[in-house]
Amino acid sequence: MLLEDEFLIALDVEQICHDEGCAEVLTFRDLAEIDDAVLDEHRFDIAIVDVMIGDGVTLPLAERLQSRGLPFIFATGLSRHEDTFRAFPDVPVVTKPYASHHLVSAMQAALGNRRS
Repeated sequence: MLLEDEFLIALDVEQICHDEGCAEVLTFRDLAEIDDAVLDEHRFDIAIVDVMIGDGVTLPLAERLQSRGLPFIFATGLSRHEDTFRAFPDVPVVTKPYASHHLVSAMQAALGNRRS
């Protein structure tokens, strides 16, 4: 699952995911599109979450993902050292602009955190 409101960034991330063997990437551009029914209906392996979508922040979604045990990463323009991430100490943060290997490493770390 990808939550990203910047069209070109979303396309790049989708391509990176497909290049790394992801069978499907569901992309959402608005936080309102991801409700509990969507999370219940799809069995996401991992989520990539932009912290700032439009004028809002996605931390409530991050809390829901965390409570469900769904591994996720933040892909953001914010620094990893922002107070924003204090409630998510084990969640990898990839800062924009990022290289594909940084995104892949963060996804691997998030999946590894779930297994441990």
